[in-house]
Amino acid sequence: MIFLTVGTHEPFDRLVRCVDDWCSERGDEVFGQITKRAGYQPSHFKAVPSLDPAEYQKQFREADFIVSHAGMGSILTALSMQKPIIILPRRGYLQETRNDHQFATAQRFQSRAGVFVAQDEADLPEVLHQLADGNVTAGQGISPFADEQLIGTLRDFIHGPARII
Repeated sequence: MIFLTVGTHEPFDRLVRCVDDWCSERGDEVFGQITKRAGYQPSHFKAVPSLDPAEYQKQFREADFIVSHAGMGSILTALSMQKPIIILPRRGYLQETRNDHQFATAQRFQSRAGVFVAQDEADLPEVLHQLADGNVTAGQGISPFADEQLIGTLRDFIHGPARII
């Protein structure tokens, strides 16, 4: 099963439509979380507007791989669960987001094992085929917790001597 998530705030009809078109050709099982404000409703896979946190985690765990916007929450969850993830960044010039921060995120993660970037909807079907055909791996996972050195540094800063700024 493939889990599609577009985040919780804004619709991402371009991604949902592209995955729906791909499903019409392939017939792979996809389940999507597409927000309450989605304009495009898929006809080739089941989708819901939102999921409670426990159900969201369950869908992530049960999925063979994830398809998502380039949101940090989705990327970090996939990495911590060692799930391959395809990301399609929202674009500012298409008014899908306020700027191109997701494009910058995709550029930053594109060389990380387990993260597959589709630069636009024309790239997405090929990347979907690769993952659906089982030709990729998840890469090394990350801890769901911050690094101990970072925690120690923050703890020292918070509990250290008062600083005048």
